[in-house]
Amino acid sequence: MIRIATYNVEWFDSLFDNQGRPLADDRWSARHNITREMQLNALGIVFNALDADAIMVIEAPDTSRRRDTVRALEQFADWAGLRAMAVEMGYVNETQQEIALMYDPLVLRAQHDPMGTAAGLAEEGEPPAFNSVYRLDLDTDRDREKVRFSKPPLELSLELRETGFAFRMIGVHVKSKAPHGARNRDDVIRISIENRRKQLAQCIWLRERVEQHLHAGEPLIVLGDFNDGPGLDEYEKLFGRSGVEIVMGREDPDVPPEMRLCDPHATEALSRRGNQGLTSARFYIEHEKRYLSALLDYVMVSQSLTPNAKWRIWHPFDDPVCFNTPELQRALIAASDHFPVTVDLDLPAKGEG
Repeated sequence: MIRIATYNVEWFDSLFDNQGRPLADDRWSARHNITREMQLNALGIVFNALDADAIMVIEAPDTSRRRDTVRALEQFADWAGLRAMAVEMGYVNETQQEIALMYDPLVLRAQHDPMGTAAGLAEEGEPPAFNSVYRLDLDTDRDREKVRFSKPPLELSLELRETGFAFRMIGVHVKSKAPHGARNRDDVIRISIENRRKQLAQCIWLRERVEQHLHAGEPLIVLGDFNDGPGLDEYEKLFGRSGVEIVMGREDPDVPPEMRLCDPHATEALSRRGNQGLTSARFYIEHEKRYLSALLDYVMVSQSLTPNAKWRIWHPFDDPVCFNTPELQRALIAASDHFPVTVDLDLPAKGEG
């Protein structure tokens, strides 16, 4: 068995200095009423409890002129005593929230392996590289609009050291739908619709890359924060689908099973069409003085990887083990506003997938 995780760590970047050293001190972190030492200690507990062979870190520390994602995560792994001590990342973005994979180098080989070419060089109908620009008709007016990823997905080729089994992985942090910057109700509506259009466009682009891998018969894992889920807001009715459905290949009933991705949490949410079921994130709404819970984080796998697969959301209240382990429960709450999602896979030997 191999364990794969995705974990969105809120403002991970603020826990390191420019040399990538963890700042385990009594100064406030970017999380409300949590010091940097408290958040780092909590993260150490959570990462060790996960004991994953690979963790897709969403909102990983920044890479810039002075800072380096890989250096920071390697030093965090050493500080926390993690076996997932190797780090691989892809395209750098400008948001201070990178996407990076931490993994156990004794179990896996991992390499950034992006597909596609620059927009102007791509063949007709071929999705370009994720750090490029894609032109898509988003509103059926026959005018193709420019689509960009503010956080280009991380594309990886991986191989099990023991068996040589090879598979693909795509780490994702899709556009948020929240109406940031809205000053009144009209702004909320306008920005929400615009953001959902961008979010769906990114998911369409991602789905086209997924289909390339599935057509090639490559085992595939797509994981991360999709900022979306079936039935989460009223604007979904306007577009008739969620980004999660698009990426999984579930929006079209004619898509054959082998071309669909599997995530039982997403499947359950689709059956409910709302947010009364499983959740992976918990946010405090200041002006309403309450918490909002949502299912935003997913680990989707191709059909060849589903036999004996076991998914889990490490929720501090809904997962029995987390709830009944006080230290872990407190750590999950202090570490981030998202909770890890894992899948345990019984990967076949080389050539069997």
